[in-house]
Amino acid sequence: MTKEERLKLQIAACKVRMGVIESTHGAKAGHPGGSLSAADMFTYLYNKEMRIDPANPKWDDRDRFVLSKGHTAPGLYSALAYRGFFPVEDLPTLRHIDSYLQGHPNMNTVPGVDMSTGSLGQGVSAAAGMAKAAKYLHKDDVRVYTLLGDGEIEEGEVWEAFLFAAKYKLDNFCVIIDLNGLQIDGPTSEVMPTDPVDAKMRDFGFRTVTIDGHDFAQIEDAFQYFHTQTGAP
Repeated sequence: MTKEERLKLQIAACKVRMGVIESTHGAKAGHPGGSLSAADMFTYLYNKEMRIDPANPKWDDRDRFVLSKGHTAPGLYSALAYRGFFPVEDLPTLRHIDSYLQGHPNMNTVPGVDMSTGSLGQGVSAAAGMAKAAKYLHKDDVRVYTLLGDGEIEEGEVWEAFLFAAKYKLDNFCVIIDLNGLQIDGPTSEVMPTDPVDAKMRDFGFRTVTIDGHDFAQIEDAFQYFHTQTGAP
């Protein structure tokens, strides 16, 4: 990654963060913390990693992204808006009664949202199904990405989805877990400890990398590793 590329991503991430603050301030509600913790990841995915077309959000051969921790919709909305899927000026309408930008992503109303999410654990399950469908249709170049929170992985359904992905060798499937250490009731270490997550993912059949999710060089290296792997999620 060049210095110019890194600077461009850092500027884009700053805008995404600004969008999160503006939208949650406009709503006087929402989940800014989990949105901000993933701002750099949203930025990299939508500006460099994924094959998408803001002018054609339903393009059949696009990569898919599922926000499994759906309450962090402000972060996703901000990334989508600054990527050109809908007007940035609409972000402050978050959660307003007449807005299409509601508190959880809705694939029927928000351009660029590939799956409606909110009930924790269900998003990653849908994403695994998308990856299996791409394989079934012989669209091996369609990649599916999903982002989970470390509070979310306390849900049993998450691990059922991981078993599914490993069984079907979904090497087009990339699971990202945001280990920010917090959930709504407090630190994850106190509510329900999940460490060591990396070892557990490996035991469930995943090729696993642990990175600083705010370092674009490490993010890039992790996705390059993802592209080189075959035979496992």
